[in-house]
Amino acid sequence: MLTAKDIMTKPVVVIRSSATVQNAILLMRAKRVRSLIVEKTDTTPYGIVTEKDIVFQVIAPGENPDFVRVQDVMSQPCIQIHPQAPVQAVAQILAEAGIHRAPVIDQGELLGIVSVTDILCKGHPGAPPRDELAQRIQAALQQARIVEDEDEAIDQECDLAWQIYEEMSPLWPSESSLTPSAV
Repeated sequence: MLTAKDIMTKPVVVIRSSATVQNAILLMRAKRVRSLIVEKTDTTPYGIVTEKDIVFQVIAPGENPDFVRVQDVMSQPCIQIHPQAPVQAVAQILAEAGIHRAPVIDQGELLGIVSVTDILCKGHPGAPPRDELAQRIQAALQQARIVEDEDEAIDQECDLAWQIYEEMSPLWPSESSLTPSAV
C-alpha cells in the first residue's frame, strides 16, 4: 500500500513568517512551486502560504506585496499529513479540508509536501512502471533541482538577512549620533 512518504515531493521550500509577500512571490517563481511552508518556531507550528492566499488576500484587494508579511496571509497551523498515512486517507483529508496540498510531518520534522498532483501522478498502485529513459530523465531533473535548491538557498539566506537588517535598522542609532559633535 502506497503512503504519503512514497508519493511526497521533497525538498520542501520554506519561508519565514516575517518575510514579505513579495519575497514569497519571488521564491515561488524561482522554485516553480505553488505554495511555501512557513517555518515553525519555538512558539508557533508550521504554516503554509499558497498562491491562492496571495491572489485573494493581497493582489485582488490591491495591497502592495512589498508591505504585507507572509504571517498576515498564511494558514497556521496547517493541516499535517503523517508519512505513513495511506494515499487514500491523504486524498480524503485534502478533499474534506478543501485544500490541494499539505506538509508531511513526523514528530515535528518536516519531511516533504504532498499534493493532489502527487496523488494523481504517483498514487495509483497500478501505475505502469517507468521505462529506463523516463527514470534517468526523472533522476537528472531531481539532481538539477537539488543543485538549483543549493544555489537558491544561498540567495534566500541573503534575502532574509537583508530583510532582517531592514527591520532592525530603525532601532540602531543614526550615524550622526555616533560621531562627536564639533566644538
